[in-house]
Amino acid sequence: MTNLICVIPKLGTIIVNIFWGGFAVDNSSLTRFFTLHFLLPFLIAGIRGLHLFFLHLRGSNNPLGLGQNSDKLKFNPYFT
Repeated sequence: MTNLICVIPKLGTIIVNIFWGGFAVDNSSLTRFFTLHFLLPFLIAGIRGLHLFFLHLRGSNNPLGLGQNSDKLKFNPYFT
């Protein structure tokens, strides 16, 4: 990801320096790296929990909003 950001003209190296704290792998950049990678699963779990809470808040068991007869084919003679 850093390599992709680095190729942006005139801004890539600045963005990389802001994000990683420079090119040297020292204590501050390692701390930032491990903090981001430690918090990422908790962030994903929290967003997933909020999604499930608000999705099922109204008792929704049809999140796609499909009709009741969506599994039936309209040209089937036994449909009617």
